[in-house]
Amino acid sequence: MSRYRGPRVKIIRRLGSLPGLTSKTLKSKSSYIDRSTSNKKVSQYRIRLEEKQKLRFHYGLTERQLLKYVRIARKAKGSTGQVLLQLLEMRLDNTIFRLGMAPTIPGARQLVNHRHISVNNDTVDIPSYNCEPGDIITIGNKQKSQSIITKNLNLFQKLKIPSHLTFDLAQLQGYVNQTVNREWINLKINELLVVEYYSRQV
Repeated sequence: MSRYRGPRVKIIRRLGSLPGLTSKTLKSKSSYIDRSTSNKKVSQYRIRLEEKQKLRFHYGLTERQLLKYVRIARKAKGSTGQVLLQLLEMRLDNTIFRLGMAPTIPGARQLVNHRHISVNNDTVDIPSYNCEPGDIITIGNKQKSQSIITKNLNLFQKLKIPSHLTFDLAQLQGYVNQTVNREWINLKINELLVVEYYSRQV
């Protein structure tokens, strides 16, 4: 299944707020009630499916990519759900978004693909690059790179940066201080339901 490129408001209308997908918010949730399900009992499968879809659309992943991350999380020590969220949060595109350098995760992915971002002084063009504690994220030397990201910073630096990251506005550098903790992830999701959804596929 390919990455979603359709209307984003349509997705948040169905699944709720997904800050990684779009910065737009709905004016009134009550006006967007799904009438087809209002009088029906929602199945457990649908509840798990919607939680999985939240994760996939928020982080901008294909079905194959998300399944790959679930398999890695299952093999790691600790809670599979929390390890899964940590893996997704430490992706380079998400880290750039969380630093306020891009308005959304798709916007951050585009910055990486266009080679505007360096990690530890090496240009990285892979959005799924796994950031680790001690990594320094900088903007390329091109004037275009700096103007794009400076504009984003002026618009989105008001957002709270999570505790595992810091950003030096004077140097235009982001720092990864440590691996993200579950409480710093601002996505309303039950990751255990996602793991349950994939339990028969992993």
